[in-house]
Amino acid sequence: MNIELSVVMPCLNEAETLEICITKAQSFFKKNNVVGEIIIADNGSSDGSQAIAKKLNTVLIPVKNKGYGNALKGGIEKAQGTYIIMADADDSYDFEDLLPFLLKLREGYDLVMGNRFKGGIKKNAMPFIHKYLGNPVLSFIGRLFFKINIRDFHCGLRGFSKEAYGKMNLKTTGMEFASEMIVKSKLNNLSITEVPTILYPDGRTRKPHLKTWRDGWRHLRFLALYSPKWLFLYPSIIMMITGLLISLRLINQPIHIKDIVFDVNTLLYTSSLILVGFQCFIFYALTKIFAVENGLLPKSNRYDKLFKYLNLEFGLIIGAILLIFGVSLTFYSLNLWEDYGFGNLDPQYMLRLIIPAVFTILLGVQAILFSLFFSILGLKN
Repeated sequence: MNIELSVVMPCLNEAETLEICITKAQSFFKKNNVVGEIIIADNGSSDGSQAIAKKLNTVLIPVKNKGYGNALKGGIEKAQGTYIIMADADDSYDFEDLLPFLLKLREGYDLVMGNRFKGGIKKNAMPFIHKYLGNPVLSFIGRLFFKINIRDFHCGLRGFSKEAYGKMNLKTTGMEFASEMIVKSKLNNLSITEVPTILYPDGRTRKPHLKTWRDGWRHLRFLALYSPKWLFLYPSIIMMITGLLISLRLINQPIHIKDIVFDVNTLLYTSSLILVGFQCFIFYALTKIFAVENGLLPKSNRYDKLFKYLNLEFGLIIGAILLIFGVSLTFYSLNLWEDYGFGNLDPQYMLRLIIPAVFTILLGVQAILFSLFFSILGLKN
C-alpha cells in the first residue's frame, strides 16, 4: 500500500524518550487507520538510540552532517509518504494527537503549523524567556517582515506535503531551518495554516540541544537576511529622506532650537547620512540579486522590474547630473576664492558650498559605478 504519512524525528542521543515517541506514533497510525512510516534521522547518537529505532521497526537514516536542519533534511528526503509530520523525539509533543495536522493536509494545505500558545503550554514545558520574549518577538518579526499570519513561528511540530517540501528549496542546516520553512513557504505562495497543539515538559534528563541566545540570534539573523527590504531598503529610504530634508534646510541657514544652533558641522553629518543611505540601497539591490540567483529567494515580477528601471543608462544619467552639479559648485567656490585673492574666507559660508559639492561628486561617482556593476549582473536577465 502507498504510504500516506511519514513521521520524521530528528535524533541526537534521545534514548530516554525515543521509544515512547515511536510507540505513540505507531498507536496513532493504528487508531486512525493511517498507512504510515516512522523515520528516525539520527545525527550521530552515542547512547543507543539507533538500537531502539531498529528494535521498533522504524526507518533509521544516519545523517553525518551535524545540525538540526541537516538531520531533518536527511530524514525528509528519504520519506515515502505523501505527507510528512516532523517533531522532536523528546516527548514534548504528543504523537498520538497528529490527526488535526493530517486532516488539514488532506484538505490541501501545503504547510500546517502547530500553535502552542493556542493549544496550551504545560508548566515547566517552555523557559520563561522563550515564552514571553523569544518566541513572541521572533514570531512578530516574521509576521512583519513576510506578512505571514502565523503566531508561533518556532513550533517544532508541523506537517507539510512532500510536494510542497520540494518547492521550499531549504538551505539552512541549524535551528533556523524552522524559520526558513515558513518563510520559503510564503515566498513560494504555498498555503499555510495553524492548528492548536499542546507542549509538554520533555522527558529528558540531559540539557536540551537548543541554546537560547545562540539559536535565537540565528533565527533573527535569518529573518533579517531573507528580508533585504527591512534590512537595507527601508533604512536607506529613511536615512536618505531625513538627511536630504535637514541638509536642504541647513544649506540656507542654521537651525535654531532654543539655545542650540545646528550649522555647517551638522550639515556634514546629514550629508553623510544620505551617502550611507545610498550605500544601503546598493546593498539592498545586490543582496536581492545574489539571493535570487543562488536560489535563496524565488524570482518575482518585482525582481525583473529592478533591471527594467535601474538600468545602466538611467544610472549614468543620474550620476552624470550629480557630478556636473558638484564640479560646477567646486568651480564656483574657486572663483569666489579667487575674487578674494585666495585669502581667508567666511568658513561657514564656504562650507555651505563645499560640502554639497563634495557630497554630490561622491554620490555621482557611486551612482555611476553601481550602475556599471548592476548592468553586468543583469546581463542574463
